[in-house]
Amino acid sequence: MHHPGNDTPDRFPAEERFADGAQYIAGRLAEGTSGRTHTVVDPATGESVLTYALAGRDDVDAAVAAAREAFPGWAGATPGERSDALHRFAAVLAGRAEEFARAESLQCGKPLKLSREFDVPGTVDNTAFFAGAARHLQGQSAGEYSGDHTSYVRREPIGVVGSIAPWNYPLQMAAWKILPAIAAGNTIVLKPAEITPLTSLLFAQAATEAGIPDGVVNIVTGTGKEAGEHLVGHPDVAMTSFTGSTAVGKRVAEVATASVKRLHLELGGKAPFVVFDDADLDAAVHGAVAGALINTGQDCTAATRAYVQRPLYEAFVERTAALMETVRLGDPFAPGTDLGPLVSHAQRDRVAAFVDRARSYARVVTGGEAPQGELKNGAYYRPTLIAGAAQDSEVVQAEIFGPVLVVLPFDTDDEGIRLADDTPYGLAASAWTRDVYRANRATREIKAGCVWVNDHIPIISEMPHGGYKASGFGKDMSAYSFEEYTQLKHVMFDNTAVVRKDWHRTIFGDR
Repeated sequence: MHHPGNDTPDRFPAEERFADGAQYIAGRLAEGTSGRTHTVVDPATGESVLTYALAGRDDVDAAVAAAREAFPGWAGATPGERSDALHRFAAVLAGRAEEFARAESLQCGKPLKLSREFDVPGTVDNTAFFAGAARHLQGQSAGEYSGDHTSYVRREPIGVVGSIAPWNYPLQMAAWKILPAIAAGNTIVLKPAEITPLTSLLFAQAATEAGIPDGVVNIVTGTGKEAGEHLVGHPDVAMTSFTGSTAVGKRVAEVATASVKRLHLELGGKAPFVVFDDADLDAAVHGAVAGALINTGQDCTAATRAYVQRPLYEAFVERTAALMETVRLGDPFAPGTDLGPLVSHAQRDRVAAFVDRARSYARVVTGGEAPQGELKNGAYYRPTLIAGAAQDSEVVQAEIFGPVLVVLPFDTDDEGIRLADDTPYGLAASAWTRDVYRANRATREIKAGCVWVNDHIPIISEMPHGGYKASGFGKDMSAYSFEEYTQLKHVMFDNTAVVRKDWHRTIFGDR
């Protein structure tokens, strides 16, 4: 396998593109002022991609000030004007699709085919969707609900939004945070994960190129402890949107609610994959491998717990392990690669530790190791299938966030649905069956923000994404996301022109 260097034309030239810094404030790149640096590493090779100065509190203040200054003009633009700008934005992104795909694969280790066919086109489609949705910010229609008054509802932008995005889908998560916010007339400061800032910065630059005014979209690249907490707690930030782990989400909530901000949280997941005994076994096996291994398992909706009804259990384990063993690990930029590395060596080691601890109470059917040879310098881990774990064990209950699928049997439909719901999380799930009644029951009773039937993973811009329980609250994507990013105002007009209204007697005087 070939490992080209960072200056090879088929990799993204990060040092060149971000020579002016990794902060994007008021329409231009800038250096961070924290006094500390961070190095972005290619997880496929362990080589340096970009060393940049981290954002400090002053950079957050500058970005928030830029967003606050831009807010009146952007909020005052007509829906049509914002829509036109977002249509131009989508066109710019589509024209630079290959650049975005290479930057995303370089910093994350995603196979280029995943970046090209999933991350980038999904982001372009999201942008085009919100370009249209910007024209449809209606409130309740006007009416005389009291008899003496006409009421209507205005939907207004909130102000400056401070958002924090994770490292697993840096481009898509930047889009999910930025697009509904600005389509609704807000301005935004986004803090991407410091280990994967490249495509968030490119995204903000593309917004400027599309004619979106300076200060509407700003990026601060710093640590969560310094830049993130200061952004969430900033007095001029009216709303916080966070995607990441449940543990960090709790801290974000503490900081945000101290200043009574609007809060949107999309947190962890431990998605069940429920296979009933009438399911198409081959379809379920293929769906499980794809759903468990997408983005090397670093997906909060990834299939992580397969519950298989007893008659299909042994065959499912055997066939899933065999299919996993055909998955090709390799250089993300090589055309034959199916699975890239995890995002970092630290994340690889965290996943490996989960699997190693599980050996004492479960059976590792396949995988469970880091490859050697040409891949030994990368953060690779083989696709792993675990069987024989108890429902209350760590690998069943905790979010591993790697290419690991745990398989457990169940007997009755009641048991399968009960086990599927038996974690703190509720982000996504799937049910595999040919029986419409079983499918309807599963979609009705499983407590998750998305339940697929006979598939697992696909998402679309028109439908909402968000969780139940410890997976958070609020929605990304779709018109439902405007519920997060707008204020509702009731406006009420008197229609009578009567000076002394009948209800006044309850306060003073007689009828």
